[in-house]
This record gives sequence, C-alpha cells and structure tokens, in this order.
Amino acid sequence: MKDRLLDKINYPSDVKSLAQKELPALCAEIRDFLIENISQTGGHLASNLGAVEISVGLHRIFDCPIDNIIFDVGHQSYVHKILTGRKDRFLTLRKLDGLSGFQRPDESPYDCFVTGHASNSVSAALGMARARTLEGRHNEVICVIGDGALTGGMAYEALNDAGQSGEKMIVVFNDNEMSISKNVGAIANRLSHIRSKPNYLKLKTNVKSFFRRFESGEKMIRMISGIKARLRKAILKESIFEILGFKYLGPADGNDMESVCALLQEAKRYNGPVVVHFKTIKGKGYHPSETCPWNYHSVSPFDPVFGVKTGASPSFSSELGHVLCGLALTDSRICAVTAAMEDGTGLGEFSLRFPSRFFDVGIAEGHAVAMSSGLVSQGARPVFAVYSSFLQRGYDQLIHDVAIAGSHVVFAVDRAGLVGADGETHQGMFDVPYLLSVPGIKLYSPSSFAELGLFIKRAIYNEKGPVAVRFPRGGQGEYVLACADGVSAETLEHGNDVTLVSYGIMINNVLKAARLLKEQGQTAEIIKINELSSFDMAGIIDSVKKTGRLIVAEDCAERGSVGEKICRELMEMGCSAKTKLINLGMEFIPHGNVEQLYEKYGLNAENIAKKAGEMIG
Repeated sequence: MKDRLLDKINYPSDVKSLAQKELPALCAEIRDFLIENISQTGGHLASNLGAVEISVGLHRIFDCPIDNIIFDVGHQSYVHKILTGRKDRFLTLRKLDGLSGFQRPDESPYDCFVTGHASNSVSAALGMARARTLEGRHNEVICVIGDGALTGGMAYEALNDAGQSGEKMIVVFNDNEMSISKNVGAIANRLSHIRSKPNYLKLKTNVKSFFRRFESGEKMIRMISGIKARLRKAILKESIFEILGFKYLGPADGNDMESVCALLQEAKRYNGPVVVHFKTIKGKGYHPSETCPWNYHSVSPFDPVFGVKTGASPSFSSELGHVLCGLALTDSRICAVTAAMEDGTGLGEFSLRFPSRFFDVGIAEGHAVAMSSGLVSQGARPVFAVYSSFLQRGYDQLIHDVAIAGSHVVFAVDRAGLVGADGETHQGMFDVPYLLSVPGIKLYSPSSFAELGLFIKRAIYNEKGPVAVRFPRGGQGEYVLACADGVSAETLEHGNDVTLVSYGIMINNVLKAARLLKEQGQTAEIIKINELSSFDMAGIIDSVKKTGRLIVAEDCAERGSVGEKICRELMEMGCSAKTKLINLGMEFIPHGNVEQLYEKYGLNAENIAKKAGEMIG
C-alpha cells in the first residue's frame, strides 16, 4: 500500500517541504481524512471540505504561529488543526476534554484567537496588525472570512476601518455562496457579479512572471497595473473592497492549489491592506455534500457511504415551525424572522408556505431585533427565532429599540441551556440572566412541546411588550404534559423532606432525582416554574416552610439566575431554610455531550438527589 503524504505531515514545515506538484494529492488525502473522521465524531464537514486548498496554501506561504491566521467563526479550521500537530487527536473532536471544533489558543499556539461567532475576524486581525506595528514587528496577519460572515454588519465596520488604516494585513475571502443556508441580500448579489471572470487571474499571474525575468520587471508591472486600474475604474465599477480602501486580488479558483499559492504570494508582497478573493465549492470532494451542502454544514456521526440521514427527529425547533405555520394560516400579521438560521431554527416549512412573511436578514442579529420592532410599529406580529448565544449580539437593540418602546416582539430563543459539542461560544447559559435584566420583558420556559405551543400563542396574543420563550436544543424528555394556561408556577409532586424547584428541560432531571430520593425513603416536593420573569412565590414559600430545605436546579449561569431571585425574596420575607443552588456557576462551559456536561457540573439527577440527601441527612 502506497504511503500517504498526509502521514508525513505533522507541522506546517512539512507542508513547505513538499514539491508543488504534490500538493493536490495532499489535498485529496486531507478530504478523505475529514470524511473518515467527521463521520465518526460529527462536526462541520462541508465548510472544511471547501477550504482545504486555502488552508494548505496559507501554511505553504506563511509561517504560523509567527504569522497570525484567524479563521472567521473557526468552524472551517479543521484542516488548519490537521496541519498544526493535532491530526492524531482528531477522533476526540468536539468531545469532552478533546479537540475543540473552533480555534482555541489554550489548545495550540497555532491558534491565535478564540473563535466561534461570525464576522469578527477582520476586527481581531486589525487589532493584531496595529499591535504588531506599535511593537516594531514584521509578522503577517491574515484572516479567512466567508461570504456568509460578510452579511454581518460587524465585518463592514472592521473593513471600513482596516481599509483606511494603512496596516499590512490580508483578508482571505472564501466565497462559496453559502453561510449555512443560501446567502441573501444585496452584498451576495454584488459578489456574484465580481465572481464572473475567475480565469483572469491565471493570465495576470503568467504576465507578471514574464516581466519579473527582467531587471526592471517590478517597475514595468507597477506601471501596467496603474494603467489597468485607471482603465477599469473608467469602464467598470470598483469592487466593494476597493471602495473601502483595500488592494483587491481575484477572484480566483480557491480549489486550485496553484492559483491559491500564487495569489497568496502576491498578497504577501503588498505593504498595506489586501483582500484576496477565492471562489470555492462548499463540500468539495464528497458528492452528497457538494449537492446538498446545507445538510452537511454541521453533522452528527453518519455512514460515509450512504451520507447523513434526512428527516430529523422531532425537536423544539421543528415544533416551533409547526406552531407558527398553524397560526399564520389564520393570521396574516404573523411574520417569522431569522438571522441566517432558517433550517436550524425550524423555519424551513414557514419559508416555503409563507415566503412574503419570512425574513432572513443574514448574520445580523442586532438588525433583526430592530427590524422586528419596526414590523411591530406597523401592525405586524413578528417572531424572531434565534439561538440563545446569538441573541447576545442583539442585546443593545433589545433594550434600546424594543424594551424602551414597549414593542411587542416575540423572541423564540432556541438552544437555551447546554448545547454540547460546540462548546463555550455556543452554550446558551446566559439568556436567563441577560433577559431578566431587561425591564418589562416576559420570559417563558416550556418543558415540553405542548407547553412550547401554549407559550408561543400566549406570547403573541395575550402579552404586551417584549416576550421571550426559551427552549433547548433537541427533543422533549419524559415530561410531555402542558400546564394550565396562565399558571406561572405549579406543584408537580408533593413531599415533606425537600423542595426542588426547576423549569424548562431541567424538570426531567428533577423528576428523576425525586424518584431516587423516594428509593431512599425521602420525599421531595417539586415546583415547576413556567414564567421566569414573574411567578407566584406563595407556593414556594409554603413548600419551603413545610420542608425547611430548598434546591433550585437550572441550566444557566449563577449570577442573575432564578435561584438567586428566589433566595433573595425568601430572605426579604424572613423565611429561613437550608438552600442550595445547582447551576452552571460563573465559568465558561467546554464542549462535550450534554449528559456528560450535566454530570460534570452537577446538574444530573444523581447529583441533585445526592445534594438533597445530604441536606436531609
């Protein structure tokens, strides 16, 4: 069996030692490696398959970690990890104590910045470039950003600043016409026009190579380039990057190794801000992902022969979509808003059935919040479906454009609590504290699909002002009932030894903990909170007076939690009891599956029962 090139590649220096003609074979082997490993671990597949040549080219031309390379979002940095000493750990990807699915400086010196959310790479790169200049260093700073991330306003704030800064930095624009769903908006349309002549680069590269044979070659190249630039500006519109002050190179075929290396080498010569535009195929090299890249953006383990299974199990996200479609049939005011997460938030069906009332704004959560408030001002009833950790970016607009005006925007907060493999940047542990800090907001937390439907309808038709409904990733647990409409807190089980309070999906762990206590001859009173922003304390007070012991279990950060609120109110009313708050504390939660994280942070049923038993004993 022929030795693989990849077996010889452990660090970037090994990539540099290969002959140029060997690089396409290396890229093919890396694609096979990605498919083989991600099919076992799950992870971001299509985006990494499309970025193989760019990643290899970066480590061929630049000297990481002396040179800084930032991958926007970081979900397409798997090849970078393979080439920087982490290949042998790849089967630990996104597992507890294993490799992160994003760049992490504490994981490797080759990762220069924490990544996870979109559109921030240009900002970080510009900061690094300015610090380098202040310190008199001469290393390169490169960021790799996709056209999906360029729908985020933060990217344009940074491009506007970087273009006029004069700093030597390179923005590698990986253009595959996709974010997670198909890109939308005027920027995507303009970029489509720029892509139209990718073969032009090869001619330009050949001409420059010819002139560089002569002593005055560089001078001749600059003269010809100047004439060409003036002619182009007279005949054609400038690219958006040139308008912002960048030297623009491309577009070129980002899946052609020779073109990638040539253009990166040219960008390296330029002493100022440069944009290098590569056109790539998302999912390249694996037919199922090339034809349906949205299905292979982030995958669970799958059979690489047959591909991923379509038709996912029912989830809170899909249930949200069904509920909104049902309501929209009879109410033309209902609109659905998403920030580039049509399928992830369960709105695929709604977008097909009600296209004129479906708004995908791109990766622009702050804009989505403010736009939703504008919809409300003219009589519409928008529901903005957004991941918990992504809504953090819209916090200012939530306060300024929604809450101050008392605007009746409904937020369907998906991926609340622990989400698992995506780790620190995606855990939905802060939505309870930050939403409860907003004056006038109502916050509901359904424990079942039935309650999700009930609370969404209540949020739309029975409330005024901003309303948020938070729910977890995935499906419901053993609790499948629905509370009575309008009940803010309810007693599910009666007991005498300890009061267990919880809400949302965590109620399942509390119910199991009560059964474990019962096996030991101890009984727990279980109180489930439905409306976190304002719930009836009377039942909790009565229960705590009876049991003398209280545990509040919740999958959020401790500071600003519901448990803190309950303890404060008990203290103010002079109700003394032994209390224990079980939550995620005040540290960032790493990647790992949810059950492992429940166990690690004490939110599993066994630990809840153990803590309760200790209080009783």
